[in-house]
Amino acid sequence: MKKLLQSKYGWIYVVVLLALVNMFASQWHSRIDLTAEKRYTLSDATHRLLQSLDEPVTITVLMDGDLPAGFKKLQGSTRDMLQEFKEIGGSNVQYFFRKPGENLDDSAKMYLLDSLHRLGINPTNVKAQTKSGEGEEQRLVYPGVIITYKDRIAGVDLLQGQSAVDGLNSLNNAEALLEYKLAGGIDKVKREKVPVVAYLTGNGEPLQYDVYDLIERTIKPNYGFSILPIDSVSVIPDVFNAMVIVKPQFGFSESQKLKIDQYVMRGGKVVWLLDYLYASLDSLQRSEGSFIAFDMGLNLDDILFKYGVRINPDLVQDINCAEIPLKVGMMGDRPQMQLMPWYYFPLLAAPNNNPIAKNLDYVMSQFPQSMDTVKAGGITKTVLLSSSPNARIISTPARVELNSVKTEEDLRSFTTPFIPVAVLLEGKFNSLYTNRISSATKDSLEHVYKSPFLSASANDNKMIVISDGDIVTNYVSQQKGPLQMGQSAFTGYQYANREFFLNCLEYLVGNPGILETRGKDYTLRLLDRKQVEAHKSFWQMLNTGLPVLLILLFALLYSFLMRRRYSG
Repeated sequence: MKKLLQSKYGWIYVVVLLALVNMFASQWHSRIDLTAEKRYTLSDATHRLLQSLDEPVTITVLMDGDLPAGFKKLQGSTRDMLQEFKEIGGSNVQYFFRKPGENLDDSAKMYLLDSLHRLGINPTNVKAQTKSGEGEEQRLVYPGVIITYKDRIAGVDLLQGQSAVDGLNSLNNAEALLEYKLAGGIDKVKREKVPVVAYLTGNGEPLQYDVYDLIERTIKPNYGFSILPIDSVSVIPDVFNAMVIVKPQFGFSESQKLKIDQYVMRGGKVVWLLDYLYASLDSLQRSEGSFIAFDMGLNLDDILFKYGVRINPDLVQDINCAEIPLKVGMMGDRPQMQLMPWYYFPLLAAPNNNPIAKNLDYVMSQFPQSMDTVKAGGITKTVLLSSSPNARIISTPARVELNSVKTEEDLRSFTTPFIPVAVLLEGKFNSLYTNRISSATKDSLEHVYKSPFLSASANDNKMIVISDGDIVTNYVSQQKGPLQMGQSAFTGYQYANREFFLNCLEYLVGNPGILETRGKDYTLRLLDRKQVEAHKSFWQMLNTGLPVLLILLFALLYSFLMRRRYSG
C-alpha cells in the first residue's frame, strides 16, 4: 500500500478506489435494527405489498421546511421509513417532501385546505419559537401524506386517531404507526377489487343525518357500499364482504336471524353495534332530568350467546367520561350551564395489545351496556374496548338522572375495572338453527344457495360485537350540520371513534398482515427530571471538563513520546 501511494499514479488509484466504494455504498443499503421493539424492521406483509407493485406509487409528504422539534422528528422518521420502502420497491416507490401552501395567496391556500380536508388530512395548530427566538408563534402543520397510484389517490393523516391533549405521546404513537399508515395507504390505492360493506335495515336502523358521517365520510370513501333491507332478500348475498348492524329499534324475527346466521356460516363478516336499552340524551332532556331505561327487546340473546358473547341489560358508568352541559344554578331568570362529567358517556380504551384499538385515543360511548364472554367451542374472544379501572354497572330497571352522582360516597362505588364493551370473536361458528328448522326450510335454503344448510362455518370466520350503537353515530349541529362520529357537540373534542370503526372493518375484510403492524410500540425513554435536577451540575462539569482533560493528557503524552524519541 505504501508503495502504491508513492508511485507516480498512486493518487489516481486512490481516487478510483474511493469512487468505487462510494458507488457501491450508494447502491447497497442496510442497517441492523437493535431496538427492543424492532421499530425499523418492516413486516413480511409490507415486503410483499411493495414487491407486488407493477407501476410507480408516488408518496408526497406534506412536512417540509421549518418544523417544530416534535414534527421534525416525525419528518425524519417518515423519511427513513420511505427510504426503507424504496429499498424494497425500487423504482416503483417515489417519495417527495413538500411544504403545502408555499407561495400561494389566501384564496389558493383556502382551496388547498379544502382539498386536503376532503382527502382526510387536517392541519394541526402548534406553537413554535419565532426565528428571532424571542417569543412564540402559531404555525399550521400538515402531518399528512398523499399517495397516488395509477388513477387512484388517497390521503393519510399521520395524527388521525391520536390524542390532541398529550402531544408528545401522540407524536410517539404516530411514529409507531408509520408503517401501518403508509403501507395501508398504498394497499388502499392498489386494490383492484374493493370490499363491499352492506348496511342492514328493516328493524328501525337509522338512515338520517345521525349516521351521515358513518356512511358518507367513513364507509363510502374506503369501501363499496350498499343498503340492504333484510326483508327484501331470501338470503344475504355473499357479494357483501361485511355487514354492519347499527342501532336496531325493533326485535328480529327468526327468519331474519336465520338469514344472518347462514351469512355468517358462509364466511360473511358482521359488525354488531347494538343498544339493548332505550336510553338517550334527548330522552333525558324531554323528561326534565330523569327517565327509566328499558329493554328494547331485540331478540338477539340466543344468536349472540351461540357465537360466544352476551350483552347484559344494564348501563355502564365510568369516572373517565365525556362532559355535557348541566344546569348548576340560576342567574336571574336564566339558567347557569357548566360542562360537567357525564358518567353515562364512558371513554373507552383498549385493555390489550390487539391491533384494532392499540395506540388509539379514547373512543367515546353513550349509554353502553356491559358484556360477558360465554363458552362457545372453537371461538377465541378478545376484548377490544373496555371501561377504565374506575367504573360501575347500573342494573335494570335503571333510572337515568342528570344528577346521577350526588355524593363522595357514590364516587367511591366506582370499583369495577375494565368492563367489556366491544369484543372480537374468531373461529368456526356453530349455527343457532341446527336441528331447529324444518326440512322444507332447509330445502328452500339449499335451492337459493345451491348448497345445503350449514350447521357450522366451513372455515374460520370473525365478527365484532359492540354494546353501544352510538359509537358510530354523529351529532347534528344547527350551524355546521353533521359532525364527525366521536366529536363532542359540547367541547368539540374529536375522539377516535372513526379510526376504531375503520380498523374493525379493515381487520375483517382487509389485509390482515398490514393491520398487524399497528401492534408496534415505540417506547419513550425519557430522562428522570428529578435525577436530572439533582445531578445537573455534575454532568455539566463532566461534559465540559472531560474533553479538555483528555486533550491535555494527549498533549502531555505526545510531548513525552517526542522527547523520548529524539532525546537519544
